[in-house]
Amino acid sequence: MRIISFNANGLRSATNKGFFDWFAQQHADVLCVQETKAQEHQLADARFRPDGYHVAFRDASTKKGYSGVAIYSRREPDEVRTEMGWAPFDEEGRYIEARFGNLSVVSFYIPSGSSREDRQAFKLQVMDWLRAHLDEWLASGREYVLCGDWNIVRSKLDIKNWTSNQKNSGCLPCERDWLNGVCCDKTGWIDSYRALHPTGQDYTWWSNRGAARANNVGWRIDYQFVTPGLRERIRACAIERERRFSDHAPFIVDYGIELP
Repeated sequence: MRIISFNANGLRSATNKGFFDWFAQQHADVLCVQETKAQEHQLADARFRPDGYHVAFRDASTKKGYSGVAIYSRREPDEVRTEMGWAPFDEEGRYIEARFGNLSVVSFYIPSGSSREDRQAFKLQVMDWLRAHLDEWLASGREYVLCGDWNIVRSKLDIKNWTSNQKNSGCLPCERDWLNGVCCDKTGWIDSYRALHPTGQDYTWWSNRGAARANNVGWRIDYQFVTPGLRERIRACAIERERRFSDHAPFIVDYGIELP
């Protein structure tokens, strides 16, 4: 089973840059998109609906053309969920879950706090609220793959300019402590990239300022976190950084299971 996670920073823009042409060659079973930046009716054209895939969207209802997540899948899900029960998060279009038998695949878009102090405060609220849900999912007996842009690096290995970003959103000690508490290898969520590359230094996002991407001055903030039962099924992963569809790169993981 191949799953791709991709923050499109506008799915219409990414499509115009050839994203779905590239995607057609990837033989993916599931695609999780973040930041569609569109309402579903704006993505009705065949360009956004690749043959052989079912698609479900969760748009932002509080601000049109903002945020938004989607899941494309070869198999029609048994169930699609788009609400976690807290309106300030749900209405920004930040969560969608597709259920296939005992497997759930989630597309998450965790808020960024870099724009304003009130958005950083909201991000911290989301982190506090979300932890109980993540713990509940771990204990549920279901297998989960949590895809998405979490807007937090885990360690020095995940960011080029470690020292200069210690006071910046996404690299704050409290954020890293929270995410590393979630990703406890023995009892918590498994970071699929880090499971395969314990000392890897690859990135998934680069600022549009300067020549950050050309110089590989990036951050690893796009993840696929899995339940412990899937740890031994992680076979390979790749970050597609050569093709520039967005300021984020698609993150691809192969698992040694079939889509239920």
